[in-house]
Amino acid sequence: MIEEVSISTVTAILGAIASYLFVKNDSKKQFKHHEAEAKAKALAIEHEAENHLHEAKVSIKESEINLEKQFQERVLNVEKQKNELGVELKALDKREKEIEKEKKDLEKKELYLDKLVYEKEGELSTLISLLEKSSGMTKEEAKKYLITQVEDQSQLELAQLIRKYETQAKQDAQKKADYIISQAVTRYAGEFAGERLQNIVTLPSDEHKGRIIGKEGRNIKSLEQLLGVDIIIDETPGVIIISNFNLYRRAIATRTIELLVADGRIHPGRIEAIHTKVKAQFEQKILEDGENIVVELGLLPMAEELMRLLGRMRYRASYGQNALAHTLEVAKLASIMAAEMGGDEKLALRAGLLHDIGKALTQEVGGNHVDLGVEVCRRYNEHPTVINAIYAHHGHEEPNGVESAAVCAADTLSASRPGARREVLESFTKRVKELEDIALKERGVVAAYAINAGREIRIFVNARVVNDNQITVLSKKIAKEIENKVQFPGEIKVNVIREKREITYAR
Repeated sequence: MIEEVSISTVTAILGAIASYLFVKNDSKKQFKHHEAEAKAKALAIEHEAENHLHEAKVSIKESEINLEKQFQERVLNVEKQKNELGVELKALDKREKEIEKEKKDLEKKELYLDKLVYEKEGELSTLISLLEKSSGMTKEEAKKYLITQVEDQSQLELAQLIRKYETQAKQDAQKKADYIISQAVTRYAGEFAGERLQNIVTLPSDEHKGRIIGKEGRNIKSLEQLLGVDIIIDETPGVIIISNFNLYRRAIATRTIELLVADGRIHPGRIEAIHTKVKAQFEQKILEDGENIVVELGLLPMAEELMRLLGRMRYRASYGQNALAHTLEVAKLASIMAAEMGGDEKLALRAGLLHDIGKALTQEVGGNHVDLGVEVCRRYNEHPTVINAIYAHHGHEEPNGVESAAVCAADTLSASRPGARREVLESFTKRVKELEDIALKERGVVAAYAINAGREIRIFVNARVVNDNQITVLSKKIAKEIENKVQFPGEIKVNVIREKREITYAR
């Protein structure tokens, strides 16, 4: 019995020892495995750190190269400005010398005139004495006679002198004007920004054309109704065309369709949501653009509404010329001209910037952009010179200062230079034809002519068919139909003319 217990005890002890050795060996293997994993992770981290360090060094090197490039560009700009200032200083020195020379010449002429006056007084006294002796006149009579002769002669000489100096002044004024204009034009070379009536949206594939059209045209109808544009989908691969004369509306439509195509979900509900979002973004961007322009030109403070209207002018065109590009060009040219003529450079810059501000309102409010511009500038207490420049640049008033005159000249330069403006003949002809067709289909109309570049429709009616009371109703009816059927900027004057003629022959 004791032997069996001893054997069991020994067996248990040996089992325990074996288990311990097995567990110890297994733990040692696991420790080595974890140690290997830790070393591998450490190597990976070290490698990643080396990569980050290398990337940081490359980035720093690129930054150094860019900074060096920017520094060199600034150095070149400073040198260029220095050279320009040197040229201007030489011109001023030359002009100063010329003025000094002219001053000396005037002084010599004054001395010569004084000498002539003295000599004439002596000659006059001698003549008076001779006349007294030869003609038997008294001293007073002879003096009066001679004075009359001298006055007549002097008036003739004075008239000739006046004509001479008037001619010279006109020539000098023309030379000075040419110099000022050439200086302004050469010192400002703005880019021409032409505008089209269409935007093109590129599609990833022709499959998207079908999605934009939608089932039974549901999507495209919703797009055109909500965006207020014409969407043209033809056989041209990978593109659709957005057409409308309103740049702002067309830009919003273009961005909305681009986002819809990128999103992939095109249905009436999604179209409305994207349009609302894009419209809010555009309104914010318009204000930011206006603020950036005013800050860049150094014209703060300025009313927020005026800055918003400036930003909106980016989406307005006149005869193919972008309104904002034209406005900035006029502002800078007017500033240079005013400076050359001794005027207020900043005031001319401000007047030039705001001279066409009313154009940002014509498509929404309607009416003349001059009157609209004056109204909004007066509302925000702009300088009287700004108001005068708005009126004067279209001949409503005479310029009352150098700054207003500079704005008028700059506006003419910007608008009339070759290639600055163009008329889209096809759309213009179509609009004019539509105006005439709308009028001609009315009862009693015998002739209709679209005049004044499509801004007026002149209608002649048969006096026997249409009476005086009916022409008022007819003009309103035609105007309403034009509003509903024709797309046009600004306003169109509907002028109905009724003329009654009675012809009788005497035989």
